[in-house]
Amino acid sequence: MTDYAQEQEMEIEALEAILMDEFKEIHSSESGLNTSSRCFQITITPQDDDIDQSTTTPVQLGLIFSHTEKYPDEPPLLNVTSIKGVQPSDLKKLKEKLEQEASENLGMAMIYTLVSSAKDWLTDLYGQDDENDDIEDLEAIKDDVIIPHGEPVTVETFIAWRERFEAELALERAKLMPESVLSAPKEKKLTGRQWFESGKGRGAAPVNEGSEEEDEEDIDFDDDDFDADDEEDMLEHYLAEKSDSSSHHSSSRRAN
Repeated sequence: MTDYAQEQEMEIEALEAILMDEFKEIHSSESGLNTSSRCFQITITPQDDDIDQSTTTPVQLGLIFSHTEKYPDEPPLLNVTSIKGVQPSDLKKLKEKLEQEASENLGMAMIYTLVSSAKDWLTDLYGQDDENDDIEDLEAIKDDVIIPHGEPVTVETFIAWRERFEAELALERAKLMPESVLSAPKEKKLTGRQWFESGKGRGAAPVNEGSEEEDEEDIDFDDDDFDADDEEDMLEHYLAEKSDSSSHHSSSRRAN
C-alpha cells in the first residue's frame, strides 16, 4: 500500500532544499484553492543567467500548489498568481498548461517538473520582449554612430587637390581664347600651350568695347578646337608653375 503522506513530505523537503528562498508555505486562505490542507507557493522568474534576480525582477509569478489525498496518483491542486507584471490572460493559459502536464505525469512527484515548465514558459513569453528591446537599443546606437568613409584628408592631399582644381579651372578659362587666335593663319596660329604661356590665358577673354551686343554675347568655343595634348601640356605647365611659386614662398619665409 502506497504511503502518500510520506511521499508528499519527502517532496516538500526536496523542494525546500532546491528552491530555498523561492519556496514558502502559505495559509490556505491566501492560496485561492478550495482546500484546508497545507499550501505552498513557489516564486518563479524568467530564466536569465545575466540578470541579478535580487535587484532586477521585470516579471514574477507565484506557482501555488497543495497535495491532494492520493497525490501523486492524482494531480495536485494548482493555482498561479502574478507577483509582478504578468497579465491575467497569460496566467489563465499557464494554469491550463500546468494542469495538462500534471495529468501526464501521474504516479510520480511532479511539482519540480511543473516549476521548470512554468519558468520556461515565462522566459519564452516575457524574456523575448526584453531581447527585442535590447535589439532595438543596439540598432539605435548603430544609427547614431557615424562611420567615416574614404581617404582621410591631410595637408598634403588637400594642397595636391587644390592645385589640381585650380589647374583644371585655368584650363577651362584657357578654352575661352579670342576668335583672332583661332582664325589666325596656320603659320602664325599659336598652340594652346603657347597662348597659355604668353599669359593671356590667365584672365578673362577680351571683348570688343565698340558694341553693346558683343558685350552681352557669350563666348562659346567647341572643345574640338583644342588638342588633347595641348590640354595636358597646359595643365602640366600650370602645376609646375604653382609648384615653383610654392617653393619660392617657402624659401622667402625661411629667409625671413
